[in-house]
Amino acid sequence: MDDSAEGVSESAARAAQDLRVAFNRLRRRIREVSERQDLTPSQVSALTLVSKSGAATASALAATEGVRPQSMAATLAVLDQQGLIARNPDPGDGRRQLVTLTDAGRERVEGTRQARGEWLAKALQDRCTEAERQSVIEAMAVLDRLTRP
Repeated sequence: MDDSAEGVSESAARAAQDLRVAFNRLRRRIREVSERQDLTPSQVSALTLVSKSGAATASALAATEGVRPQSMAATLAVLDQQGLIARNPDPGDGRRQLVTLTDAGRERVEGTRQARGEWLAKALQDRCTEAERQSVIEAMAVLDRLTRP
């Protein structure tokens, strides 16, 4: 087993590179499948973040996304105009507003998740053999192990 300058085997370095490339392609493809033309990628990202965060302030959402509060405010304004989010006073501090999903926003996020899942399942069904799908399942167990502390 040859080691690279960083003390990592060539196979580990190659696996890491191949994995990054494959996951980036998969992420892009999944986004293409589920994105509608009426929302920008940043709006979709903010909507998903609100879904995951529950009630949150615009400044907290901006910090999580790594964008300026003004940029998040503009993004949320569009989502609000489309009826996908609601803004309500923060019970702990009436000067602030908490952003939450509306029913339409929840339906949008769930529809997006469902479309992504359906596309991936269909692609695995149509493009892979049963043995390849089993290999993916086994590989995912390894990747899951890598992500655990």
